[in-house]
Amino acid sequence: MALAHKGLDFVERPYPFTAIPEIEEGFSKTVPILRDGDRLVRDSFEIAVYLDETYPDRPTLFGGEGGRVLSRFVESFSQMVLHMPVTKMAIMHIHDMLDTPDQEYFRASRLDRLGKEIEAVAAEGDAERETFAARLEPVRRTLHFQPFLGGDSPLFADYILFGALQWMRVTAGPPPLAADDSVMQWFERCLDLHDGLGRRVTAA
Repeated sequence: MALAHKGLDFVERPYPFTAIPEIEEGFSKTVPILRDGDRLVRDSFEIAVYLDETYPDRPTLFGGEGGRVLSRFVESFSQMVLHMPVTKMAIMHIHDMLDTPDQEYFRASRLDRLGKEIEAVAAEGDAERETFAARLEPVRRTLHFQPFLGGDSPLFADYILFGALQWMRVTAGPPPLAADDSVMQWFERCLDLHDGLGRRVTAA
């Protein structure tokens, strides 16, 4: 979404979990990784900062320093408030989408990270589904004043939050939000951005 926002051409190359250590000679333990000519950048936020600094003549992702530091808050909100509930709702779906070597990696790495088997994590998913909408109340109140977190048009803060809900959409199905929920309406607007880029990824 950030690359499309900047109007930059790019080639996307998906990899399985077990192939990540082979990308760019082990440059990063996680994806995404951006190669721009001879430059390599890891981490979604750092990639966005790089794009804004390297291509200042193209549409801004942050709208200035204030937008950049406030986007860190949105990142923290997404990671601390949304990621674990989405994980609980999606974890078995993700496992079942993987080939056998990646299923084995996924089980072991999530046990190490979460301290319990993925079935035990998934068992908490129904409860998270019931309370998920309430977690988004700060976003809902913000969208009462404007169509995007960035104001009249999206900024990287929108793409951060959109990424969490899109992650759920493509692994476990649509976020558990009513059609008339302002957050769901915002999510639909984000799916339509950049000629429907978000909708090109098949939903679960």
